[in-house]
Amino acid sequence: MKQVLFSNWHLMRFIRLALVVFLFYNAFETHEWFFIAFGLFFLFQVIFNMGCASNGCGVNFNKKK
Repeated sequence: MKQVLFSNWHLMRFIRLALVVFLFYNAFETHEWFFIAFGLFFLFQVIFNMGCASNGCGVNFNKKK
């Protein structure tokens, strides 16, 4: 867990973290608590480095003949 959290930080991970901070702040300021659900989704992606960034969702097109 410590390895996943503290390694492989790239630009998309920082952008997601900034988005999480913005969504949580926006939810607090406007009392629109639905923004917290979106913030938690992106926070999960930041913590576990998941998502489709950096070709993470690439499909292998190897054809067997």
